[in-house]
Amino acid sequence: MLWKAMVCCGAWLLVMSSRSLIGANKHDPRTVSFSRTLRPEKLGQVRSRSRRESWFGASSFAYCRQPLTQSEHETLDQNTHETGFHGDDGSSFTLTWVGDGTGVILVLSTISVPLDSFYEGGSSRLYRSEDYGKNFHDISHVINHTFIRKDFGVSAGPGNSKQVILTADLPITKTEGGVIFTSEDTGVSFTSIILPFHPAQPITFNFQNLNYLVAISTDGGLWLSLDFGNRWAKVHEGAHSFMWGANITLYFSSSPKGTVEANRRGELFLKRTKDLGQTFTTIAQNIFSFGYIGGFLFTSVMEKLGSPRVIYVSSDQGETFNKAQLPSASTEQFYSVLDGDEDMIFMHVDKPGEDTYYGTVYTSDDRGVLYSKSLERHLFGGEGKSDFTNITSLRGVYLTNVLEEDGGIRTVISFNRGGEWRFLKKPENVKCGANVKKCNLHIHGEHSRYNNITPMLPLTDPTAIGLIIAHGSVGESMSAMRPDVYVSRNGGYTWFCTLKGPHHYSILDSGGLIVAVESHKDRQINSIKFSTDEGQCWKSYNFTEHPIFFAGLASEPGSKTMNISVWGYRPEDDDQPMWVAVTIDFERLLTRECGEKDYVNWLAHSMVGGASETDGCVLGYKETYRRLRRLSVCRNGRDYVVIRKQTPCPCSMEDYMCDYGYYRHENSSECLKQADFKEKTLEVCVNGVVEELQTSGYRKVPSDKCEGGFKPRRRVSAAQKHCGNGSQASFNSTHPEKHVSDEHVDSLILTVLCVTVVVVAVVISIAIIIIVRRMMSRQRQHAYLFSTLQLQDDDQFIQREPGSQTSSNRGSYQADSDDVCLNAHHKYLITD
Repeated sequence: MLWKAMVCCGAWLLVMSSRSLIGANKHDPRTVSFSRTLRPEKLGQVRSRSRRESWFGASSFAYCRQPLTQSEHETLDQNTHETGFHGDDGSSFTLTWVGDGTGVILVLSTISVPLDSFYEGGSSRLYRSEDYGKNFHDISHVINHTFIRKDFGVSAGPGNSKQVILTADLPITKTEGGVIFTSEDTGVSFTSIILPFHPAQPITFNFQNLNYLVAISTDGGLWLSLDFGNRWAKVHEGAHSFMWGANITLYFSSSPKGTVEANRRGELFLKRTKDLGQTFTTIAQNIFSFGYIGGFLFTSVMEKLGSPRVIYVSSDQGETFNKAQLPSASTEQFYSVLDGDEDMIFMHVDKPGEDTYYGTVYTSDDRGVLYSKSLERHLFGGEGKSDFTNITSLRGVYLTNVLEEDGGIRTVISFNRGGEWRFLKKPENVKCGANVKKCNLHIHGEHSRYNNITPMLPLTDPTAIGLIIAHGSVGESMSAMRPDVYVSRNGGYTWFCTLKGPHHYSILDSGGLIVAVESHKDRQINSIKFSTDEGQCWKSYNFTEHPIFFAGLASEPGSKTMNISVWGYRPEDDDQPMWVAVTIDFERLLTRECGEKDYVNWLAHSMVGGASETDGCVLGYKETYRRLRRLSVCRNGRDYVVIRKQTPCPCSMEDYMCDYGYYRHENSSECLKQADFKEKTLEVCVNGVVEELQTSGYRKVPSDKCEGGFKPRRRVSAAQKHCGNGSQASFNSTHPEKHVSDEHVDSLILTVLCVTVVVVAVVISIAIIIIVRRMMSRQRQHAYLFSTLQLQDDDQFIQREPGSQTSSNRGSYQADSDDVCLNAHHKYLITD
């Protein structure tokens, strides 16, 4: 079966490598990219649908369609704005929103020259809109028509910042440094700045102070700017990756001097600076990679040469590290931080063996040290893709897929942060086949998008309470047949099928409006669908008289806007493709602002027939939301704020997850002790002290706020013995390192001292050789041994540059001090 072979999945990737743990790689919601695929035939000819797009079956439901009134049609016509980018032959467009609610969009059009071309570089154009995409103006002249990078050419400051950075694409071999353009007025004007380096990665803002910037150069230099890019200082060499921590704390990994591909061998140093590069502290050694999420700092470490990797975690900004109580990972395995906050981490540990495509999900305690099994056979493919999804529209809900033993893929959902998982219920308006024994809904994620089964991932937003939009199929397992669009309005408890076939969709007006466009790769489109009742019924509007090949939807990050842009391209008179943007403003259609009568109180997680005392209780409390009635046709507005009321609940078994060393049996809430922990005392090393865990198998879910009720026995006591594994003791350097310029002075002094010692050693050696020669054959054997030892030891000393220690050496980055240099030579002489 074709689908069973497609186990190469994905979701919100934070950590993935066949041999390492890396930092967050979450998609920037402010940036959207569209690309144009040229076809062998002329764009003006609409070819017949291919066999692939014909799919393999038909949906068994009919979605609700309502006609568009004449008044609605006229209103939308008056508020639809089309822009044709005539003469722009860019192969891709990148949209970046600047600020919140400013309406400013920067659009970068780029065309890159093929690598085998005689010419170098490429060309780009820069456009700007200040009315949510209704009108665009070419501002390329403001930056002197400079070629801006396609991959990380435009960076906007976080939050409501008006700051923008453009990074030019210049030949590295012909210029000493790169060029950036900075703006502090949302792109109205730009300042050109010549850099003393070529950026290898995006220039990154500090969230605390947006004038603080950090970048890594192509030669591995770590550069900092404290004045929004006007001046830069190289603060360290050999940098591999970096992440901002709390406030102005900066973490970065670096290679030992004189080494290459240290990350592949797990020889990186993890360093920290709290004073913007004035001093550094080596907080971990022999790491493959690191990540920072929810206040937890993770490192993937090889404790001994050739041993499996383990995870160390710090919850105090790197002051102390403890080994995470997780299975170790061999060279073909990986760890992945799926999601996390200040209370708990979801960690995927790959199944042993090559290309297994699945593993186990563990959840941590509030220290990030103790982990319990949450979900087995979790789908995670070799491309670093996972379907693990945080349903942001309802607290505590997560969605993902598992790979069954028969090769089928099934969707599971948890409503209590991984405490329990269950299959999705079949929607009532969809039927399964006659021979289907277990009929459930299965949601497509990154796995399906990577394999071109669906065009979009599940969509949720914190302001659209309970709303989920996703592609899916019903049956015993996930199907590669034509996927349809499903909607849940209660956080995933129940679903209904809303649209036939794959679509692109977007949530507007905090859930008061949903828009969708059919997804076709080989035919033009000219209509958009919209719903004001959370997908119950749809209206269709033809937004253009000249159909376009669809490229994608774009709206301001979040869901408060009521403007949506449809991007695509169509052939011009010369049959050359022209980019087109059509922006529709629905604010004039929904003119009435919502009042109190349009809202209703809704108890989240409520079950029909549930006990009144515990109905709706999740993670220790109930939440009652004020949300829009489904049949109210009005506008929430940009000032809409989610209102909720919390009520504490008595503790029950639902508020507990299985403790360290325990697992929850399938289809049961009972926690059983794992086979490899039976007849063993549960002990864990935390901060150098052995903690003995006495438990009945349950621990409260982090962030759970229940009171009274069920209280299982659990006690942690510190045993009267210390622990450590060598790595813990050496994680922190006791002596902060200096700025790179100070290192140069220290290195010069060290070199002078070493040279002096070498000269003295040579003089003494010559004197000894003269004496040895006088001692004739009686001493020849000792002279030979001395010469051999001297050469070998000198070679070893030369190789021991600062930071080039083997995995067993746990010293700090600058372990080779002057004393080490002197003592080394003194030892060589004594050997004779």
